[in-house]
Amino acid sequence: MSTPSHHEHKDHAPSSIGCIVITCSDTRTPETDTSGRLIQKLLEGQGHTVAAYYLVKDEPSQIQFRIAQGTANADAQVIIINGGTGISRRDSTFEAVDGMLEKRLDGFGEIFRFLTYQEIGSPAFMTRATAGILNGHMIFSIPGSENAVRLAMEKLILPELGHLAGELTK
Repeated sequence: MSTPSHHEHKDHAPSSIGCIVITCSDTRTPETDTSGRLIQKLLEGQGHTVAAYYLVKDEPSQIQFRIAQGTANADAQVIIINGGTGISRRDSTFEAVDGMLEKRLDGFGEIFRFLTYQEIGSPAFMTRATAGILNGHMIFSIPGSENAVRLAMEKLILPELGHLAGELTK
């Protein structure tokens, strides 16, 4: 008996996943949050649903509150957070998210930085994109620029979203 390939796993993956989008920014408003809108558009374009959208200040307590609220939402299996992954004094999303994760998917951040390096060069190492699992939910934390959002969504998150959600229910 052979072990199923990753293609076979994807064939049995759910095709529509409930997602929550959280934008972390001290300057954006719902009207100017083009990255949050892009995430929602890309999700919905692939047949996924956006169960909730939040715009919060880059404050750890606000970020963690929305993540905890999201993991209690039965309509969502995935939380995608954008913004606050840099190294400036106000960038605290990484610490807020990383401190909550039960399991980390280190490869996500590593591959994201590699793909970013291919596009913009050495500044790529300053991003602190991360992913992991919390309370049976997949959590992604990505930079807030539209280019970074598009890269993360199209190259990493969307191709694996159903597969990841399927694995979380095993």
